[in-house]
Amino acid sequence: MQRLIVAILIGFSLFASAGCSTLQKDKVKAPTTPVLERIQKSGVLRVGLSGNQPPFNMKTRAGKIIGIEPDLANALAETIGARAEFVVRPFGELLAALEAGEVDIVMSQMTMTPERNTRVAFAGPYFISGKAILTKSSSLATADEADDINRAGITLTALSGSTSEEFVKKAVPSARFKGAMDYDQAVQLVINGEADAMVADFPICVISVLRFPDADLLTIASPFTFEPIGAAIPAKDPLFVNLVQNYMNMLEGTGLMAALEARWFEDGSWLTELPEKN
Repeated sequence: MQRLIVAILIGFSLFASAGCSTLQKDKVKAPTTPVLERIQKSGVLRVGLSGNQPPFNMKTRAGKIIGIEPDLANALAETIGARAEFVVRPFGELLAALEAGEVDIVMSQMTMTPERNTRVAFAGPYFISGKAILTKSSSLATADEADDINRAGITLTALSGSTSEEFVKKAVPSARFKGAMDYDQAVQLVINGEADAMVADFPICVISVLRFPDADLLTIASPFTFEPIGAAIPAKDPLFVNLVQNYMNMLEGTGLMAALEARWFEDGSWLTELPEKN
């Protein structure tokens, strides 16, 4: 992974260093990048995430934050001469923390929606996902579309304040909804039979099946929806937004994003680092 981060830094350094030096030269005449200037002055990029969305972001048994988004954030921070500092908050509180200036960027498997885009800017997408279900029911696992699970008497759980909750309430109105504070709680509701299925992004469902091999969990063959995942950024700093978007474009164009996906989605060795679950 260290080699991959170095490759990211080399690939991005050409335009990042040029951009930053330009900002430093011009900041007296045109101080139009308050967030980026604060990051450069403090040497810290504050990254908001939930810390419980594997493989995007999660905590190890030792309390270290790992995942595809921490890797992306670490590389981004180094390109602008800073270090990433991870600020863990419940998912539903992340946008408010960004708006309050408590974090500089949110990278936490956040879907780029029009509603959220009225509050903050987005750079990306750096990943395309879609809604799926995690269940112990073989009949629910055969669902091809949302209508197949839109049944009275079914209880669905999802991360509170997420687009998964919105999906349940809009696309599956006949089902009962039970919110969860994090994915660990939601998965346990399914395992314990307190919910018939968890609605979440497809990678979360796939990883949950692998993470709990003795729980008889199942997921669907392909997601119900198409959703772009991006980085949320304060709308008041267009130059910072532009820098992050250029960074995202570089990742995709050089194939480095594909390498990160292979590391976190295909190689499951990191699962042994996660806390043991009952």
